Order: sequence, then C-alpha cells, then structure tokens
Amino acid sequence: MKKDFIHTSESVTEGHPDKLCDQISDAIVDRFLEHDIYARIIAECAVSSSIVFIAARFASGLKVDFPNVARKVIRRIGYVEDEFSFKTCSILTSLKELVPDQDFCLNEDESSDEEIDRLVAYDQVTLFGFSCNQSPTLMPLPLWLAHKLSRKLAGVRLQNVLPYLAPDGTTQVAVEYKNRVPHRIYSVTINSSQKDRTYPKPERLRDDIIQAVVQSVFADEPVVPDNKTRVFVNPGGPLKLGGPSVHSGLTGRKNAIDTYGGFARNSGSALSGKDPWRIDRVGAYAARYAAKNVVAAGLADQCEVQLSYSIGLAKPVSVQVETMGTGRISDDDISNLVQENFDFRLGGIVKKFDLRRLPSRSKGGFYRKLAAYGHFGRTDMELPWEATDKVELLKSR
Repeated sequence: MKKDFIHTSESVTEGHPDKLCDQISDAIVDRFLEHDIYARIIAECAVSSSIVFIAARFASGLKVDFPNVARKVIRRIGYVEDEFSFKTCSILTSLKELVPDQDFCLNEDESSDEEIDRLVAYDQVTLFGFSCNQSPTLMPLPLWLAHKLSRKLAGVRLQNVLPYLAPDGTTQVAVEYKNRVPHRIYSVTINSSQKDRTYPKPERLRDDIIQAVVQSVFADEPVVPDNKTRVFVNPGGPLKLGGPSVHSGLTGRKNAIDTYGGFARNSGSALSGKDPWRIDRVGAYAARYAAKNVVAAGLADQCEVQLSYSIGLAKPVSVQVETMGTGRISDDDISNLVQENFDFRLGGIVKKFDLRRLPSRSKGGFYRKLAAYGHFGRTDMELPWEATDKVELLKSR
C-alpha cells in the first residue's frame, strides 16, 4: 500500500444537474413518508435542457403531486431563468402503483426479534462504510474540503455576497500525503456558473472566489494551501448559467461524492430516491456507523466495513473489516466486535435509526437535504448513523 501519494476528490453544488435529480427523487421520498410512514417508494429522475422526467413506483394510499414536488425543489435551488426555470420546464412522469407488502407495515419499535428477522432484503448488494481520522467528522480530508468549498460556493450566491453566480458549480481538492498522513494541499479547483457569461471578468471572478470561498474555507483548517498550491477558478473559461440547459442529470450518478470521494470503496447502487426498506441505501448507513465507531474508539486510524446482502435474508451473508494496517488490534478481532455490537439486519437498521419517521420530524424534509453535499460526515444535520454511541462499548472489549 502506498504511503506517499496525491488523492483528489470532488464535490458539486445543489444546482448541479445530477444533484438536482437526487434532490427531486429524495423530496418525493420525503413527501410520502411525511404523511405515511408505511409508504414504499422508489423514485428516479432525469433532466435535460427544459425537460424533467420522473419515474416512480410506490405503495401508498397517499396522493402526491409529483410535478409540484419537483418544481418546488427546482425553485428552491434557484433555477428561475428562461434557459431552465421551475415555471416553464416540462415535467413528464411514469408512475406505477404497487400492492403494499404487509410484512413492512408493522411498527418496528414494537416488533419482536422474530418479526424483525422476517424483514428480509429484496436486493442483492455489497456495501461499504468507511471512516478515518483525517477530519473532524472522521471523513477523508480531500472530500471534507471539497464539500466545504462547494457549500461555501453555494452560500456566497444565496447570501448575495457574489450575486452574479448561478446555481451550478463544482469543486475539487487534491491533497498530498506523506506516510499516509495529509501533508499539504496540492491543488484547488473551482468551477462556477454565472448568470451573465460576460460578467464579471475572469480576473475579478478569480479574486472574488479566492477571497470569499477559498480563503474563508481554509481559515480554520490545519492543512492549508501554500505558495506552491495551484488554485484554478473556471480554468476552462466562463460558464453561462450551467445546469440542465448545458448538461443533463440523472439520479444516483454521483456515488463517490455521496460517500467517500474515491478514498474508499463504495457500492454501485444509488443512495437517493429509495425508501428506508431498501437495503442498498440503509445498509450503507449502517456500515458507516460501524466504521466510524471503530475509529472513534481508537481501534484503528482507518476502517472500512463491508456488508454483503442476498435476496431473501435479513442479515448480511458476509461482514468484513479492513483497517489498512492501522488497527491497534487485529482486523479479525475488530470484525468480531463489530458483528457482536451492531445489528445489520434490515429491520434492525430501520429501527435503530428511526428512518421512516425522520422526514416528518425535519423541517423542509430529511432525505432531500442528504441529497447534496454527501450522506456522511455532515455537520449541518443530526444524522443517527454519525453517532459515536458505541465507542465505550468497543473500548471495553
């Protein structure tokens, strides 16, 4: 395993077309669960030019206005211009109503262990959870910084600090590692769309973004750009508006951004647009929960938890732990601790994190907020899988 290397991770703002699709898909999940915790819903979205396409399958008696949900998301993000507007875009839907599965209509908080065992996975998937001690949230530093930059880029637009910016933007951070420890910032890249391609001039745009975004983000970071760090702002030239009028989007196409920025493995399955009974979504949350507690307990500097599920079974058929040589005890011992102290059954995960009720308890929805800036390591949301409540238990073994 390399000790000296450069790793690069990217993030995007909520106005990126792929993230727009993720947010629409998860806003639909929120809408169902806010009013019907027993609803089953799978929603996918695609955008291109002035068209939004929503495909959804659901089991619920709730009547949902899918186009209205989508338009509210588009407006909230800031697409109000003629090229792509919440008012004038065409929204097409392909909807299929399903028959409810009574096994999933139980109250998991009042269910026996035997009833939880009957809630089996209907998908086959291998999932990964990761944690490391490179950032305050125990996430890889390149992704942590890329997310901070993209959030700040969106913030200076919404707060009218840089009112000429449009919603679509991307960020990228390359971190140089020495002996697998972050050593310096190799490069920072920011691409931001503008309402007017001719304003401001490239020189002013660069100065404004470096001051308002880059310098602000790195002001409280221990690893900061130095005089050799390469900083790029719109290196390909001005970007007029960006968004769906320039490039298409699709739900689930930003898995690395949603998870660990390529620093660790992630499943090929999308996280957004799925209700809590989809193991390919919630299993990823459970794997992160276990990995983070291992690192927080000081058992390893890095930890990856791999869960493999088969159709028709409640428990994973395989649980593996890899600490990349950083474990204080053996990986086998950590794996045993993880399996003893974490419930990876589908029903157990939903019960532990109370996943069906979170939308009704969160103002403005819950899953929609997850759909931009990552599903892990968030400081703006109280995520149950980010808790480190198993640390003392792991330390005592």
